[in-house]
Amino acid sequence: MSKTILIVDDAGSIRQVVNMALTRAGYNVIEAVDGLDACAKLVTPKLDLIICDFNMPRMDGLTFVKHVKESAHKFTPVLMLTTESSPAIKAEGRAAGVRGWVVKPFQPAQLVDAVAKLCA
Repeated sequence: MSKTILIVDDAGSIRQVVNMALTRAGYNVIEAVDGLDACAKLVTPKLDLIICDFNMPRMDGLTFVKHVKESAHKFTPVLMLTTESSPAIKAEGRAAGVRGWVVKPFQPAQLVDAVAKLCA
């Protein structure tokens, strides 16, 4: 049974690249355009991983992760896919429950490897 991944990013081009890479690797993908849209998609009974951008309109990635950790998906691993790379922001993400961090720009193969580790 293939695993289901929620991608949360306000950039359509990023969602498209991530979706293609993960679909080719055999994952089911659900897309959300920002944190609020992603909250509405948390009704999905089983998510194996959430990939989330940090900087988004309406609800940023950190606020969304905090929401996830208080929901039925609190044990679902979260991977940040973002341009943010400062140690302070990474520490804030880890404290909120982020399990992995991939900095944009990224290689699709690098992302698929990170996903495979978190979905194992």
